[in-house]
Amino acid sequence: MKYMFILLVTFKILKKLTKIQEAMGFQTSHATKRIAQPIFIAKEESSDANSTPIQRALSLNDNNITNANSISSCYDSWMAKHPSALHSFDTLMKAAIGKKIIVFLDYDGTLSPIVNDPDRAFMSDEMRAAVSEIASYFPTAIISGRSREKVKDFVKLNNLYYAGSHGMDIMAPPSMSVGSSNIEHCDMSNSINGNEVAFQPAKKFLPAIRELLRRLENEVKEIEGAKLEDNGFCISVHFRHVPEEDYGLLEEKVKCVLEMNPQFHLTEGIKVMEIRPSIEWNKGNAVEYFLDTLGLSSSSNILPVYIGDDRTDEDAFKVIRSRGQGYPIIVSSTPRETNAFYSLRDPSEVLIFLSRLAKWKKYSYSSRPLKLG
Repeated sequence: MKYMFILLVTFKILKKLTKIQEAMGFQTSHATKRIAQPIFIAKEESSDANSTPIQRALSLNDNNITNANSISSCYDSWMAKHPSALHSFDTLMKAAIGKKIIVFLDYDGTLSPIVNDPDRAFMSDEMRAAVSEIASYFPTAIISGRSREKVKDFVKLNNLYYAGSHGMDIMAPPSMSVGSSNIEHCDMSNSINGNEVAFQPAKKFLPAIRELLRRLENEVKEIEGAKLEDNGFCISVHFRHVPEEDYGLLEEKVKCVLEMNPQFHLTEGIKVMEIRPSIEWNKGNAVEYFLDTLGLSSSSNILPVYIGDDRTDEDAFKVIRSRGQGYPIIVSSTPRETNAFYSLRDPSEVLIFLSRLAKWKKYSYSSRPLKLG
């Protein structure tokens, strides 16, 4: 009886304690059965209790990691075909010994980063200093899709040559070696101190370009984010800030304007459409023209180096490949079809390459050991 009494008292005490726990918000084992199912699902989806936060984060991002690994593998394969010009620098320079190097550079995405506002595509002071030093050692030209005046205003250097509008507006040294078919496009009146001559193969299209620009301004002014840029002998329609749902409308309006102007055609760059005269002239022709005016077009002892990131630079890459001499170098951090032999990831690597090239030239005939880095 004594034991029965103790058990009965113990049972009553436990019952009271349970009621007190429930009143205070604690859940008993019976209450657990009434928890809503979604909470259980959430618990089941969570990681093992022993895993670290980093491990759980990695587990949740398995798909992203798989995609990243795939992209990395693809880029590695691409790099095998278009090796880094930095990693290959010593090999490139061994082949350059005794050769006359000529340097050609794109501007946007090569000397300056691609930016949201094309009017603020400024190059760094370090890049400007590197380009200036390069131009002091080698004939150097910047070939841009911008107007020649605008790209020169960005670069602010006078010891090199400029070509704007994808090579349709060139300021180059005068030379008797210029072919007769090109002489008619040379304007001696624009010569600077008698040292440079303007060459504009699309000059006759200027009145039509002005009219096209006027019509385009009326057509695209109501499309949010659309921006027109007058590049002299071509027109750029920037759509970086255009809502994606308006891409089709913008393209339709631009093509509608072009339908009545068959002497022009449309090309596409990085977030930009470009309207250009339909003539057989591009950045590749500009490279040939510069080599011609410098008296180097028939030389077998030259080494043209062209660095660019845009589709329009591919024409220049083709020209250098066809000559069987020189280094076409693409600036890209993603795999893409290209005629370039070598690659650089971005403008920061372009800066390193140009600095090394200047240093190589400075010390190449010196007895002092060359220290690159």
